[in-house]
Amino acid sequence: MSTNLAIDDALLQKALQVGGHRTKKDTVTEALQEYIQRRLQLQLLEIAGSIDYDEDFDYKAQRRLR
Repeated sequence: MSTNLAIDDALLQKALQVGGHRTKKDTVTEALQEYIQRRLQLQLLEIAGSIDYDEDFDYKAQRRLR
């Protein structure tokens, strides 16, 4: 899919240097992948601690039932 974006040239040049990529496309693609990964991690952190655990649960007993 071809998309035209107005991206800050200085920002893109810095990303090219830091990322060590040869092309702008590779730089933007990796940046998007990292952005998605980071957002998914943040979503996981939001639900951390919201799961109730059963202290009496015996996972070894569950394995024997298979």
